[in-house]
Amino acid sequence: MARLVADTSGLVSLGIAAGRDAEPLALCLETYDVTVPETVVDELRDVAAYDDVHGRAADAVIDRRADLTVRSVELDAEFPLDDGENATVSLANEADAALLLCDEFTSLGLVHASLADTRLLTTPTLLSVLVRRDRLDADAAVDELDTIGGARSWDANSYVQRARSLLE
Repeated sequence: MARLVADTSGLVSLGIAAGRDAEPLALCLETYDVTVPETVVDELRDVAAYDDVHGRAADAVIDRRADLTVRSVELDAEFPLDDGENATVSLANEADAALLLCDEFTSLGLVHASLADTRLLTTPTLLSVLVRRDRLDADAAVDELDTIGGARSWDANSYVQRARSLLE
């Protein structure tokens, strides 16, 4: 099973659809060895404190904590993004992860440039991968993308539009 290191943003996106028919979070956890730094677990707890869609999504991920591999990692003092992205990139490089899930769309270039041999993917791309691997029906993926995108305000996002065009 391939290792996927996940950032808080990607996990919250997947958690938005928790409890729905397709449930991308469950599919991700079944398909990959999902590994997170301790910092991401702390951030999920912070997000879960909010009484909104993102808080409920973080709660859904925390409810599946037993399905995550949690590791400690040293932060890179020179990394210019927050501790979550810092720890996630460091862990992906340290653990030779195949994939890094991150939905920090404004910082994807920096995250990508900081990875050694790990492929960066966003939740829209992950949904496309799950369709290609016959883990998720294309129509269900579009429905989940619409649900997640609506909650995350992704209407004008080019990554989301590209994923949708590949799925339709």
